[in-house]
Amino acid sequence: MIPSKMKKFLQDMLPENIMKDRLIKDGPLRFLEFGPHDAGHLKCLGIEADQLGPKLVSCMWNEESPVEIGGYLVVDNLAMGQPSMGGSRMLPDITPDIIHNLARGMTLKNAAADLPFGGGKSGIVKPDNLSEQDRHEVIKGFGQLLNRYTEIHYSGPDVGTNDADMKTFAIEVGLNNVGSKPLDMGGNRIDELGGAANGVVVATKALLEHLPKLKLLPQFKNMVIPKASEMDILIQGFGAVGAHVARIFHEYDPENCPVIKGISDENGYLLNKDGLPWKVLFDMWKEFGAVTQKYSDDHIMDTNSSENTVFSSSPNNLLTESAFCLITASPVFNYLGVDASNNPSMTTDRMGDWQLIVEGANSYSPNPAKRAERKRMEREIYRDKGVLIAADFLVNSGGVIYAAHERIIPTPDHLLIPKEISESPDTIETWLTKHKDDFANLAEMRRKAGVKKLETVIRRNMEELIDGLCKNPGSLPCEIAEKISIQRISSMEKSRIG
Repeated sequence: MIPSKMKKFLQDMLPENIMKDRLIKDGPLRFLEFGPHDAGHLKCLGIEADQLGPKLVSCMWNEESPVEIGGYLVVDNLAMGQPSMGGSRMLPDITPDIIHNLARGMTLKNAAADLPFGGGKSGIVKPDNLSEQDRHEVIKGFGQLLNRYTEIHYSGPDVGTNDADMKTFAIEVGLNNVGSKPLDMGGNRIDELGGAANGVVVATKALLEHLPKLKLLPQFKNMVIPKASEMDILIQGFGAVGAHVARIFHEYDPENCPVIKGISDENGYLLNKDGLPWKVLFDMWKEFGAVTQKYSDDHIMDTNSSENTVFSSSPNNLLTESAFCLITASPVFNYLGVDASNNPSMTTDRMGDWQLIVEGANSYSPNPAKRAERKRMEREIYRDKGVLIAADFLVNSGGVIYAAHERIIPTPDHLLIPKEISESPDTIETWLTKHKDDFANLAEMRRKAGVKKLETVIRRNMEELIDGLCKNPGSLPCEIAEKISIQRISSMEKSRIG
């Protein structure tokens, strides 16, 4: 059945005749599809069409399922190549405009990563009080809905979904139509390996190398650039990205790892000027999820402890603390804003003193009002305060680069799951186990290719960002970042015409 929140949203936003006339039925599956020529209907859904897209917006659900199964797919742009690529998010309040924001971010991200894929995103409307058994049915059912679009969309995990869910998707849509599958399917495992976090780490280290160029600009002339080992960092959001950022920084170059000064999660934040015990926190995150409150209870509140770490139950207040670098890794669009009425995590008049912001979380929006607010924020902190911002789609593309190589290096025919066993989970598991060595070798080949691409393209993006700002002193970081992606999209379009 259609999720109740989704049903209400569509009934409130779309005229009844459109709901009736445009409905596509495929057995129990239902689809409402809108394309580039449906600007009016898209506007009803909260989406402003422009020259980039979207190419397709699909509202889809299973009419006959006893569990609520439904959500949205947005294929934004296919200029870089087909299919589009982007993760499947699962949250209770998913709407088409949210998915379009994320899909546009993927258009820019995939272009910035120089990948032969367009930008897309899907969102599952998460039912309330979802049991683990029903959750599996929702994931499986949404995979069946996505099966209609395998020629134009290639999915992966996102907030609310994980690598194991991609295994369920892959059984429904095929091994070559899903990224970040588990090891037993030859996958590159974004969550397990920290693909997005790896990109953030590479970006941060590359930025540190190129920052001296910015001293040509007046707002950066007095900037003091630390050695890598002396750089202190705040991580907003110690989760699937933030926790791996801390780990990879220390594994990437143990002799020159920065000081992880503060972290936050849903329960609060921890701060220690001398550095937090990242390994303890990482292991705690793997076991328990949220860590700040538990670490406080186990260590700070111990009367016999000599712990110098401070705990606060207000996670957003981490952004009032100072450090050389802030890494955002919490799934909020507006972590920083000028106007408190827009509900940012922190306002610019209360923010800490930083020199660098590296956006590990998605924060891009094509919405005109949000774009204007973003530029207003950047004018204040980049021009007036001398804080460089590296946009999300330039730096956190490690995950999509990993996932892309599961398509760039396709699963060979002899490892594709035979159709005759696709309805038998136990038989599939036996078949995968039989071929586990082949899948492991395939996974390692894909991992190495992904890491090589990530190192090359993200370092290039950071150099182009800083060089672009130096050559165009009047531009904002978000403008140069968009220019990098748009130029790659334009070059691809011209090469096809030529």
